[in-house]
Amino acid sequence: MNLFFRLIWTYIISRFRSKLGVLDVCPTPFRVLPTDLDVLRHMNNGVYFSLQDLARTDYMIRIGALDTISSKGWYPVVVAERLRFRKSLKLFQKFEIQTKLVFWDDKYIYIEHTFMSGGEAVAWGTIRTRFLSKKGGIVSPKELMSALGHDLAPAQMTEYLKNWAAAEDAHSTAIRPS
Repeated sequence: MNLFFRLIWTYIISRFRSKLGVLDVCPTPFRVLPTDLDVLRHMNNGVYFSLQDLARTDYMIRIGALDTISSKGWYPVVVAERLRFRKSLKLFQKFEIQTKLVFWDDKYIYIEHTFMSGGEAVAWGTIRTRFLSKKGGIVSPKELMSALGHDLAPAQMTEYLKNWAAAEDAHSTAIRPS
């Protein structure tokens, strides 16, 4: 339930934060709440994933994408995600998630999240997402960018991202029932 209130807060406050370009880094501030903790009294690993969802919502609002995609009946779905932890976040600790669109291809969009606290990165997340239409089918990243008024070419895909995407493709193929 605590994320429901954070979601409502994100919808309200994001409309008053500075507007961003699609390739800008989007900083979204948070504080570790008691409901975020696990039995070891640091932020539960599952909460990181949920807060990344809120940070992407903030990003979509601030780049002006949320209203556009909603009006077209499009919605994002996370296809794969990973997190790497360096340090724990403790009760009431302030941190921000820096969200950045890093790459897209014909099918997927890749977004990175960096959890920052006290000027240092404490965790990193990467997601692979795509957009679907409520009418059915996949919305290509090119179609999405066009709807947002952008004619941008993606940056070069990093070696890390290539390796991760290849591993995800291999895993997806391996787990499909025959």
